[in-house]
Amino acid sequence: MAGWADEILVGGQWRRGCGPLIESVDPATGAVVHRFHGAGLEDVDAAVAAGLAAAQDPAWRNLLAHQRAAVLRRIGTEIEASADLISAVQTADTGKVRAETRALAMSAAGTFVYTAAALETMEEPVTPARGGYLTMGAHEPYGVVAAITPWNSPIASEAQKVAPALAAGNAVVLKSPLWAPCVSLLLGRICQEAGLPAGLLSVLPGSGAVVGDALVRHPQVGKVSFTGGTTTGRSIGRAAADKVMPVTLELGGKSPTIVFPDADREQALAGILFGIFSSSGQSCIAGSRVFVHESIYDDFVSQLVQRTRALRVGPGDDPESQVGPLVHRDHRDKVRAMVERAKSEGAQVLCGGSSPEGEGYATGAYYLPTVLAGVANTDWICREEIFGPVAVVLPFGTEADLVAQANDSEYGLACGIWTADYRRAWRIAQAVQAGTVWINTYKQFSISTPFSGHKNSGLGTEKGREGIKSYMRQKSIYWETAGSPLPWAEHE
Repeated sequence: MAGWADEILVGGQWRRGCGPLIESVDPATGAVVHRFHGAGLEDVDAAVAAGLAAAQDPAWRNLLAHQRAAVLRRIGTEIEASADLISAVQTADTGKVRAETRALAMSAAGTFVYTAAALETMEEPVTPARGGYLTMGAHEPYGVVAAITPWNSPIASEAQKVAPALAAGNAVVLKSPLWAPCVSLLLGRICQEAGLPAGLLSVLPGSGAVVGDALVRHPQVGKVSFTGGTTTGRSIGRAAADKVMPVTLELGGKSPTIVFPDADREQALAGILFGIFSSSGQSCIAGSRVFVHESIYDDFVSQLVQRTRALRVGPGDDPESQVGPLVHRDHRDKVRAMVERAKSEGAQVLCGGSSPEGEGYATGAYYLPTVLAGVANTDWICREEIFGPVAVVLPFGTEADLVAQANDSEYGLACGIWTADYRRAWRIAQAVQAGTVWINTYKQFSISTPFSGHKNSGLGTEKGREGIKSYMRQKSIYWETAGSPLPWAEHE
């Protein structure tokens, strides 16, 4: 796959992009890993036109479900075979530790394989007739789907959009992020080598304000699937409303994770650390608000701080590292500024709160895992998404108090509950407004289980069988069976 990151994929052809120069920077060292021209407006038009032609071509449009599924399975197999390369590229692109990036590669492979199986076994409903006719449902592709993905979990995020959109019969124009463009280009190569017909996938790294906006507003784009910030998601929603176009939006979060006195202490500590500090906190589902019952608050927080200080911060390609650098120094500086503001307004830094010191950290985008206390759930630091390795700890008293605080947020993406009482776990899981609830675990996923957000955390569903149908239009078909004219039109 030599040269795979020198050009972009436009309508089945690899070519120099029409947009400005993009530099992929290793967050651990600050060194430029790849440099190439990204996409421009001409590339958008060419990709959409080629995608529409490919989606309408009988060679793809008329494939039976099991035939299209075979293509998806081959892509999944190729991703798995390339997992080590994908992991290395993603670590250099994002700073994530290799264990995480390899897991993301395997997740992407599993997504294509599952989607193939789900496609082969999908059924259309035959609904109860209410007259002399047979009624049934049918689902059809939109044509061209724009998939706009974030920099924090490339390959897995791409797969969760590209696989079901292709399964549904669409072509996909993938807008990959400026800060992590390389894995998306590698995915394009893999799809080509697995036999995906030309034009069905374009990969356009570039600016969201230019390339992303052009895709959202393009008259021949039939649907947009976006993962990213809530502010951008609202903008996409407004543009989609003007087109009367469906969208899937996976947006931000400020997820609560809750510890009751009867929780398994070791299990809770490990889960909370993983929930907020894996991926260096750069996750929409990060458990960033830690609610601890007041009867165990001091002791539990003390242990949490001790464990946090012991986390090993280092480059993603070091097998000893647990927390890698943030994706970019600009983002690291944003996280640092948010913590400094919180400190100036009275937040207490229990650990972290700065970049690590030492020669090995000087040129990287590192920030220490941080725990803040002395804040109220109504303070802005408990309400705004930081998207970094920063947790706030808050005490609670009663269940009613806990639920009120957990739900007092514009977001509703995820929640973690740590308790030995299954009745209480069920009550809280039902009461908390969140699309995903984990009980005595955190950040575990299954491609077969639908994923969605509540409130300002999103719109629509990804993954599962519903994820495929979200990329299709529904149609109803009536077959006449009575063998006689409609009574209204009869003549004497």
